[in-house]
Amino acid sequence: MENFICTTCGVQYEGSINHPNNCLICNEERQYVNPNGQSWTTLESMKMGTYQNSIILEEQGLYSIKTSPKFGIGQTAYLIQMDGFNILWDCITLLDDHTIEAINQLGGVDAIALSHPHYYSSQIEWAEAFDVPIYIHEDDREWVVRTSDRIIFWSGDTHELHKEIMLHRLGGHFKGGAVLEWKNGNNQKGILLTGDIIQVVADPNWVSFMYSYPNLIPLPASKVQEISNAVNELTFDRIYNAFHGVVTYDAKNVVRKSARRYIDALNGKLFNT
Repeated sequence: MENFICTTCGVQYEGSINHPNNCLICNEERQYVNPNGQSWTTLESMKMGTYQNSIILEEQGLYSIKTSPKFGIGQTAYLIQMDGFNILWDCITLLDDHTIEAINQLGGVDAIALSHPHYYSSQIEWAEAFDVPIYIHEDDREWVVRTSDRIIFWSGDTHELHKEIMLHRLGGHFKGGAVLEWKNGNNQKGILLTGDIIQVVADPNWVSFMYSYPNLIPLPASKVQEISNAVNELTFDRIYNAFHGVVTYDAKNVVRKSARRYIDALNGKLFNT
C-alpha cells in the first residue's frame, strides 16, 4: 500500500496498491491536469530525490517553510510561535527527518490549520509526525482525499485556535476558504495569513481575489465586497500569502482599495473601450 501524491497539486491520497486514476483536486476548474498527463509520486521517492525544505525566519515568531526545487503548486507553509504554542499554517508535501528536527528545535508544532484544499498536501504525515490535530473548515470536507481522526472540521465563520489567533472562513476561492488572523504578530499590529484566499499580486500595494487562479476565473463583485467587509473587522496591518508575497504595512487599506478596483473592473469602470 502506498500513499500516492499527485505531482501537479502535491496532495497525498489514501493508501492503495495502485495509484488513483485521476486527481480529484486537479480535475476541476480551480486547478488543472498537467497537459502531459496525470502523474504520481510518493513521499519516499521525494526524499530520495533532490528536494529539500528551507526554513526561514521572516520576522519575530514567524517562519516560512518552502520546498526547492518547486514541487506541485509551490506554496509556502508558515510556522507561528505564540506563547509556547506553535501553529503550522498550510502545508507543503515534503516532510523529511531534517525538517522534523529543525521544527522540533523551534518548539515543534501544536496544531495545523489549512486555508483550502490546494494546500492539504501531505497534511496527515505532518500531523502524525508532530502528533497534532488538523483544522479544516467543514465546507471543504468533500475535498479531503486522505482521511484521519486527526482532522477536526470546524464550522461557522470563526474559530479560535489559541489566544489571539483566529481562523476566519471567507469563502470565495473555495466555499470553506479560510484565513488566519494573528492579532499579536507584527509588534501587536497584527498579521493576516491568507493562502491565496486573498492573493498578494506582483505589486505588493495591491491584492486580488479569484475563483480559479490558473484558469483566470474571477469572483463575483458581491463576494469580493463580502470578503473586504469581513477582513475590515479583523486586526492586521500586514499580509503574508502562500507564495512569499507580503503586504508589509497598511494591509487592511490595501484590501479595501483592491476590492474597489476589482469591483470597478468587473463593472467596466476601469476601461476606455
